[in-house]
Amino acid sequence: MVEDVAVATVAAAMVTASFPFYIYGAWVVIDTETVTWGVLTHHLKFIFTGLALNTIPVVAWMLPRLFDQLGGFAVLHAFFGVQAYALLVFALTGIVPILRAKREYNLYHDPDPSVDIDDLHENMSAWRLRLRAGVAGYVVCWLVAWVLGLARYVLRYQFV
Repeated sequence: MVEDVAVATVAAAMVTASFPFYIYGAWVVIDTETVTWGVLTHHLKFIFTGLALNTIPVVAWMLPRLFDQLGGFAVLHAFFGVQAYALLVFALTGIVPILRAKREYNLYHDPDPSVDIDDLHENMSAWRLRLRAGVAGYVVCWLVAWVLGLARYVLRYQFV
């Protein structure tokens, strides 16, 4: 039981620590008027770090134990966690074509602020909508899963 509490605490700490990386990574892009390749790679370093901090405990500790604990909070926690990752994949269906289009027009290495991004491709607005919806959905589902996970942690490992 003591080992279980220690691993659960490390997992909870890692997942919780991922959120500031997501927030700062988002801020890097939001606060920049022209997204160059340097800005994009700086942004992705934080996003990938957040994803690693979140995904490692999920894959290494939470998934293998899920079926032994299936019920109540565990089902809700797993449901919202899976939805978060599904929405992240949905966001990728917008990110990848946007990256391709911007690279094709060399807008990462030689940015032209006068170029309207929606003029790069006829589907650009749909790709941007997918990106925004996927990222917003990921964050909402991630937050719900995180709150449910913390509730499960507190209920399961009461330190009284």
